[in-house]
Amino acid sequence: MKHKHLKNLRLKKIIIIFLLFGMFSCNPNSGNKKNEKTGNFSGIFKRGNFSDKILFEIERDSVSFKVFFSSLEQNAKRIPLQNVEVNGDSINFKLQSDFYTYSFKNKWIDNYSNLQGSLTVDTITTLYTLEKEFLDNSNTPKSEEISFKSNGLRINGTIWYPNNNKGRALVIVTSSGGQDRSASRAEAILLAQKGFTTFHYDKRGTGNSEGDWNTATIEEYITDDVTAIEYFSEKTGIPLKKIGIKGSSQGAIKIPSILNELENLNYGIVVSCPGVTLLESDLNYWRNRNAKLLGNHLDDATLLQRKVFEFMAGKISRADLEKAINSEKSASWFANIWVPNLDEVQPDKRLLYSPIPYFEKTRQPILIIQGKMDEIIPVNSYLLITDAIKKSGNDNYKTVLLEGASHSMSNIGGSDFPYWFKLHPDYLTTIENWINTVSNKELS
Repeated sequence: MKHKHLKNLRLKKIIIIFLLFGMFSCNPNSGNKKNEKTGNFSGIFKRGNFSDKILFEIERDSVSFKVFFSSLEQNAKRIPLQNVEVNGDSINFKLQSDFYTYSFKNKWIDNYSNLQGSLTVDTITTLYTLEKEFLDNSNTPKSEEISFKSNGLRINGTIWYPNNNKGRALVIVTSSGGQDRSASRAEAILLAQKGFTTFHYDKRGTGNSEGDWNTATIEEYITDDVTAIEYFSEKTGIPLKKIGIKGSSQGAIKIPSILNELENLNYGIVVSCPGVTLLESDLNYWRNRNAKLLGNHLDDATLLQRKVFEFMAGKISRADLEKAINSEKSASWFANIWVPNLDEVQPDKRLLYSPIPYFEKTRQPILIIQGKMDEIIPVNSYLLITDAIKKSGNDNYKTVLLEGASHSMSNIGGSDFPYWFKLHPDYLTTIENWINTVSNKELS
């Protein structure tokens, strides 16, 4: 939708490259053998205050070697690496993003049981040593591919079953634009490793699901979400009172409406949720990206940019917008105004959607998580949401503001390796601890 189109103006984070390649299925290889070049090599990549567990899956067919990169905390699962070259005991490969080339140079050592290597990006080289894994499935969630019908459309998704099932379940609802379930796969796996049965699915018109995401209304998305949750409950035998729901960004704005419709749901978690309409959130992001550049002209420029978004939302006519544009064309700041091809714009009422009226009726427990380095939603969003929740007489809510967390919950504050972004270290812990608190209250 147009809300997504604006986001495309952002300087892309390196993690985007992982999403662009997409998420791939689990490695079909049955195991790793000693004294062979192929296998799974994992370990900790560390530079200064940055550390992350990474995995290279090295495979070989009749023609060549193939290498895949994984890091769940970077939301990366089996990303294919390029320019794979093998020469004796050495194997080198690259990953290309919009801004950087990641060059990996490696050597097998200790009878192919370890991979000693270096990563060079920009002007920085970092050394690492990875160890060959021998399969241990003790904490590997089992997955099941499913499909169901919603409004006559076939929707596809994945259920992740934990090995240490604690009778808890969490459904991750769909988010903005054309993202399919791959955008939430790493999070679904990480939460399953913590004992939750998790479920995520392709939004209509994305991934393997039927339909057209670009023309669907927010209300139609919500209908799909409700159908998905009811299907999940029936499929797993987990009652709604044991199921919570979580949404991020545009997914978060749907959470209160879903809770209102399915009153037996246990709780809701909203992450990076705007406390205003999507139009106002888009405008806030535009202001943040242009504040330094426009200086004292920011407010004047914002008035015209608002009219552009209002036209996209169907609030004003094309004639009114063109009149406003013509009157400001000579302004020094005009080149900074984002204007789409007006001939291609279809009115998008989703931009006028606000979650606030639905929070005012929500009775279930709510967790609100907002990053302090979120450039997209208004900084006071969490206050607007909590004020709305209070109007329902609901005092069972909690707000958590994470230092250094972006809109996507990536940790972007003061990293010694700013070329990779991973989940904020307190993000999943915050979710798990709060859910435990909610569960303990129910038992008391």
